[in-house]
Amino acid sequence: MIVRELVGGLYFGAKGTRDDGTWFDTCEYTRPEVERIARRAFEIARERGGRLTSVDKVNVLHTSRLWRDVVTELGRTEYPDVPLDHALVDSFAMTIVTAPGTIDVVVTENTFGDILSDVAAAVTGGLGLAASASLGDEGPGLYEPVHGSAPQIAGQGIANPAAMLRSLALMLRHGLGRPGDADALERAVDTALRETPTPDLGGTSSTRAMGDAVLRALGA
Repeated sequence: MIVRELVGGLYFGAKGTRDDGTWFDTCEYTRPEVERIARRAFEIARERGGRLTSVDKVNVLHTSRLWRDVVTELGRTEYPDVPLDHALVDSFAMTIVTAPGTIDVVVTENTFGDILSDVAAAVTGGLGLAASASLGDEGPGLYEPVHGSAPQIAGQGIANPAAMLRSLALMLRHGLGRPGDADALERAVDTALRETPTPDLGGTSSTRAMGDAVLRALGA
């Protein structure tokens, strides 16, 4: 589970060009911004009964020093029951590729999260399996598969519906407060992936066939 900060950092900092022809983008974070996303990550890790890995580039970036200080302080004062470790983004990318089973919940800033989440999607089977949730402090949030619309395969019945269904499971869990239903849907999708994989996973099943397999697994 990658918890990515979405409204700060390099994508939202000052940017422009200077008279000497230099183009620049600025990475900025405040303590409240880091506290907000870190608390969300700690809560998710606590709910899963797992551990949290905070990813930064503290050996180079000044903002990462703030990031690590804030996450460490929150872990010590508010979430002492959640195991916490820190990792540098470059070596952690290798960990995702070589030892993904050692990772539980990850929290990181916007740009790092953008990149690492796609690496994680590729390692775990591709974008057809990757779900996402954009969560705020109010409201149910926005839930969508990581992949795009794929117009090149529209109407062929070969799209993998797992990412969309897993996004629905995230909505049930984080937006509607129905963790039991989320668990049931996630198990049903896992069963369908084993029994009726779509072409992107080396199978031959259609989108409808996999959807039917999910319904059967749910007892619907």
